[in-house]
Amino acid sequence: MSITFDSLALSEPIQSALRSRDYTVPSPIQEQTIPFVLEGHDVMGCAQTGTGKTAAFALPILEHLLKNERKRQPKSPRVLVIAPTRELAIQIHDSFGAYGKQLPFRSEVIFGGVGQNPQVRALQKGPEILVATPGRLLDLIGQGHISLRTLEIFVIDEADRMLDMGFIHDVKKIIRELPKQRQSLFFSATMPDSIIELAGTILRSPKHVEVTPPATTVEKIDQSVCHVASDNKRSLLTEILKEQGSGLALVFTGMKHVANRISEHLTKEGMPAAAIHGNKSQSARVRALEDFRSGKIRILVATDIAARGIDVKGIDLVVNYDLPNEPDSYVHRIGRTARAGSEGRAISLCDEKSQGLLRQIEKNIRTSVPIDTTHDFHRDPQPGDRDEKRSGGNRGGRGQGGRGQNSRGGNSRGGNSRGGNSGGGGNRNSRNRRRPGRQASSV
Repeated sequence: MSITFDSLALSEPIQSALRSRDYTVPSPIQEQTIPFVLEGHDVMGCAQTGTGKTAAFALPILEHLLKNERKRQPKSPRVLVIAPTRELAIQIHDSFGAYGKQLPFRSEVIFGGVGQNPQVRALQKGPEILVATPGRLLDLIGQGHISLRTLEIFVIDEADRMLDMGFIHDVKKIIRELPKQRQSLFFSATMPDSIIELAGTILRSPKHVEVTPPATTVEKIDQSVCHVASDNKRSLLTEILKEQGSGLALVFTGMKHVANRISEHLTKEGMPAAAIHGNKSQSARVRALEDFRSGKIRILVATDIAARGIDVKGIDLVVNYDLPNEPDSYVHRIGRTARAGSEGRAISLCDEKSQGLLRQIEKNIRTSVPIDTTHDFHRDPQPGDRDEKRSGGNRGGRGQGGRGQNSRGGNSRGGNSRGGNSGGGGNRNSRNRRRPGRQASSV
């Protein structure tokens, strides 16, 4: 018999907030993590995206604050959560606000790419909870606007993405600012050796929670791959989205300028779309996400910089217009659909320059992605196909724009250094598209 939130040691104000959102049964990561955090243990949690990691740490943290109230101190948060992207930081901040709406605690969020003065004023009010991206946090610590000397709980969320985006040195600098006596919680969707090594420098005798094997894709996602010539990718994407007709669709590209071109093309085709990536201003990114959530636009085109921060209910379809350079990113991308127990589809477009990337993805998820051969632009992989050489990359690098907007207000860090085509036109052979027929992938 499954446990319920009512059976967990959470106070009535928190239980009431959960009931107002119709949350009754905790997810596996929540069921296992919440008791450990309430008992004061350090935790190393591994769960794929969309499984409820935020509530797994936010709920017991709010309970800790409620049971250990103390007077607010300017510039001195009691809880620090660091996240790799602005979107994810805002999402975590909003979750603390929703779960703690009946509690007297203040949560603030800080990130780069915007002016710091409003954030500095908010820190003067002494928020108990601070959610931050690494670069802006270090900037404000260096200016004397934040002190972590009295911090009680430290959380790293999406640790693997933090390392992919090149934040490892910033994270280590932040750790040096922390008091030795603290509770630390470490969450990641995957656990490569580099993540385990980093966790070892932060956690003390942690409790391990792993609810799914690393890189396992959500079972309810109907995955397929379309082999297509690069010149026909944009036409195939248009056909896929027109066939879908309704429902929210999220399209991932490898480069920022490609995201812009795709969103403009789809809008001209009568399918209003918006692009979101590291070169967009904060206001533009927020507006695009809100338009997407509300259904004002049904298509959002994004680069990996925003993959972990897009938490929108009802995404029916994810399209990988470009396959990701990092195999782990495939899991995070398609995890934007089939959230909260619903079903979803994920379609990947694989051109002659991406065969090796597909093989890496299939090796990582330990299964072959079924091939859809029924679309109008099917192209069998050829012996002469070669993976395109790509400069830069995500892991440990800074991509095209140096430090990211999540740090000190520059252009995006990593995730957008992918070379490649811009998704040029191509003519349709037919406008009649059959339901996908599947065969096992052989590449």
